[in-house]
Amino acid sequence: MNYYIADPHFGHERIIALCSRPFKDADEMDRVMIERWNKAVTDKDDVYIIGDLCHRSLLKPSEYLRMLKGRKHLITGNHDDVIFKDQDALSMFESIDQMKTVKDNGKKIFLCHYPVAEWPGYFSGTCHFYGHIHNTKNKSYEMMKELDNAFNVGAELLDYTPRTAEYIINEK
Repeated sequence: MNYYIADPHFGHERIIALCSRPFKDADEMDRVMIERWNKAVTDKDDVYIIGDLCHRSLLKPSEYLRMLKGRKHLITGNHDDVIFKDQDALSMFESIDQMKTVKDNGKKIFLCHYPVAEWPGYFSGTCHFYGHIHNTKNKSYEMMKELDNAFNVGAELLDYTPRTAEYIINEK
């Protein structure tokens, strides 16, 4: 089974205030997100992390990846430079791409950290899963919300849990 999530920002204390996350500190946030991830995902599942795994964290990316179940695929985001400095982390990903189209139960899904107004397959029913804008209700958020087949999979919008495509599509 495939799962998707963008912007977990493990270890990022400031993201709690920036995105009104319901945690008292980064330790609680990390603990809850790791528990939810591992409850949803098995080691046989593929998880597409659509950018920003961790940011300004005391732990290295590889330390988080070791705690998380599943075969991990990274779609790089603007805060993923730290991953490229951690050789252990790099070896823990099945794939690393800037953008990618996957098939999931017969549905094509275009993955990119950034919201794209028209993506490959836009006119033929391909879905677009993106992050980056979190739950900030700005012009980009409102515009993307109006597009058919575009889905913000930011952690805040998925209850801090990787979700299946079926769940994401049916919850819009």
